[in-house]
Amino acid sequence: MTHSEPAVKQACAAGVVFALDVEADAFAGLARDAAAFESAGPTIREGTVAGRRVAWCVGGAGADAATRAARLIVAGHRPRLLVTAGFAGGLDPALVRGGLVHPRSVVDRDGGDEIAFAPPPGGASGGRAPAIVTVDEVVATVAGKRRLAAASGAGLVDMETRAVALVAREAGLPCLAIRVVSDDAAAELPREVAALVRPQSGMRRLGAALGAVGRRPAAAVDLWRLWEHAVVDGRTLAAGLERLVAGLSGPG
Repeated sequence: MTHSEPAVKQACAAGVVFALDVEADAFAGLARDAAAFESAGPTIREGTVAGRRVAWCVGGAGADAATRAARLIVAGHRPRLLVTAGFAGGLDPALVRGGLVHPRSVVDRDGGDEIAFAPPPGGASGGRAPAIVTVDEVVATVAGKRRLAAASGAGLVDMETRAVALVAREAGLPCLAIRVVSDDAAAELPREVAALVRPQSGMRRLGAALGAVGRRPAAAVDLWRLWEHAVVDGRTLAAGLERLVAGLSGPG
């Protein structure tokens, strides 16, 4: 079901911002009575998860896309909590691939301007609770991860978390982050990944993938393995989000 974005809506228990479809798909599958709301940007969806009304959006990769998506959710769905959810690269060697983490805060590349997150409901941290650093490009090499870890003091890296936290701060809302470690500190990512997560249409992303395979046939195996991991990680993320939503207090 699709609607135009209404001027006023009943407040949602939470608004969740994802970057990529594969991060959101399993969570969307949990929602009951889901509806889609068209806007002058990405589509916002709303449904009932764990008995609570939740709005979510696949905003796209990068800070600008995350900012736009978060502001649309805040303006149109009035969430009482803003959540940034998805995958992240590991900088701390103690964080294992596929692990679920609730970062305690987000920092800039130099480790400054720290924004603390609300604790997850029930105090469940999902394991270690490092800081996360948001950057504007994929950190694909082990050497690059080491340099970023040393400069920022963070244990995780992504491209959207800080943007969502800033929107929450300007709206006076609590913010919480939940991330699955998609690649650990010792993992080298295929060089083609940077082109695939760049903001672009689905057709352009498909073209980039086909071009990568044409230039380097072995990329097909690498990208397929990443996709298989992403599907599993999406299920882990959905389960963590379901527990988070179920633990929220108050109406909704």
